[in-house]
Order: sequence, then structure tokens, then C-alpha cells
Amino acid sequence: MDRVLEFPGGTVPASAVGWRFNPSGGPGGQHANRANTRVEAVIDLTTAGDMESDVRQRLVDCYGAGLRAVVDDTRSQARNRDIALDRLEALLRDGLVVAEPRKPTRPSGAARQRRLEAKRRRSGTNRSRSRSDPPSYDAKRMAARRGDAPGPAVVSRRRRL
Repeated sequence: MDRVLEFPGGTVPASAVGWRFNPSGGPGGQHANRANTRVEAVIDLTTAGDMESDVRQRLVDCYGAGLRAVVDDTRSQARNRDIALDRLEALLRDGLVVAEPRKPTRPSGAARQRRLEAKRRRSGTNRSRSRSDPPSYDAKRMAARRGDAPGPAVVSRRRRL
């Protein structure tokens, strides 16, 4: 194959691509079981091709030392090889695209007001669900000792051993 993978900042000849072939599996009977139509194409990014050093470093940072494409789309090994080269070329191009930094957004003043109003509403709802001033356990106990509160006047004491 004399094809060359081209992308901004460099080229990789098809001779630098490592190939492995396996039976693809799936439906197809004897042909699928015997023919090595599944293609695995591998490029070693650290040594392959003619690239600028910053492009090579960017690709290695993005993908690691190796780039791999596995294809078993068709019954033909030759067609799968072409598809694998197309995918490798697309991966090389996509690895060089620099993502725009995200600009953080801030909530509008009206949204902030709505959030605070909802918090006030929830707070009021929860406040109305609670008792106004629940008596504490100690206050009940003291009242029972004095005889002020209705109920049994004797408070059971724990026995110390």
C-alpha cells in the first residue's frame, strides 16, 4: 500500500502502520470462521511518520504512545484495511483539535432572587410543621416531682449497682 495518512502538521506513510488480521466472528458461516477479515491497524506515535515535534507531543498526550483502529465492518479484508486507514487518519486529525476553554456562567439576578425566595418559602413551611416550643424531658420530670404537672407524681429512678 502506498497510501499516506495526511493531517495538519505531518504525514504517516501506510508502511509505518502495523497490521494484525483475525477471523471477524458473527454470522457468515464457514467464510466468517475461516477468513481473516477482521483488521487491527496500529501506529506507534513516538516513532512513526514525519511530524513536527509539537504535533507529535500533542498526539502522544491525547492518545498515548500508540493509536489503534479495529475494523470488522465488511467481508473483505482489503475494504476493512481501507476503512482502518480512514479511521486512523480521522483520529490523527481529531487529536490536533484544540477545545475552546469553557467560559463559566453566572446566575442572573432574577434567578438568585427566585432561589432565595424559594428557600424562604421552604423555611417557613418547615417552621410551621414543628411545634412552637416543645417541652424538654427535664422540665417534665421536674414538674412531676413538684406535683405541678398532671400525671404520676413519682418518677422512677434507676438503681445503681
